Amino acid sequence: MTFSEQYVREAIQILQAIDVAGIERMVDSLVSLRQRGGRLFLLGVGGGAGHASHAVNDFRKLAGIEAYSPVDNVSELTARTNDEGWDTTFAAWLAVSRLGPADAVFVFSVGGGSIERNISVNIVRAVQHAHECGSAVFGIVGRDGGYTASVADACIVVPTVNPAHVTPHTESFQALVWHLLVAHPRLQQVSNKWERTASSSASPDPTP
Repeated sequence: MTFSEQYVREAIQILQAIDVAGIERMVDSLVSLRQRGGRLFLLGVGGGAGHASHAVNDFRKLAGIEAYSPVDNVSELTARTNDEGWDTTFAAWLAVSRLGPADAVFVFSVGGGSIERNISVNIVRAVQHAHECGSAVFGIVGRDGGYTASVADACIVVPTVNPAHVTPHTESFQALVWHLLVAHPRLQQVSNKWERTASSSASPDPTP
């Protein structure tokens, strides 16, 4: 078996094992968030930061949810890191954003954060701040999910089928799950341009 065949088979195993019911519960929570006029704050580091920035666009544009991410302002992020330390960057940003009970924090992380292991402590501090504010916490994480999975209101843990590929599989399926969310008929308010174009092209010509 080639590496490519093995990797794809692992991805199929993850697809077959992922918590679909949990995804539907997350949809319920996001619908409730939008109905109460809450804001969605997306957090991540590394690949998760890229997901957060991309997801902000889709939740706003496609799902009509007011969404933001601290990773989209590199000046503030680096200033806080330089002046106050990395561990509190996200929590401090959320505090200035006046995070409240109507809002939610959404985490993209492979390990979910761990103070004991000194991994993604800024995510842990942000989630702790969310709880202090009465905000909901969502996440898509890998492995055992770390701190995020242990306290989140709704969290999808990407199944581990090969410990050697935890990070690439988790980050791949983070993108799959949040794209599923913004495409879900209960959340999506505006379809993507290519789908609109294809639908328009398939429509019969009304002129005689």
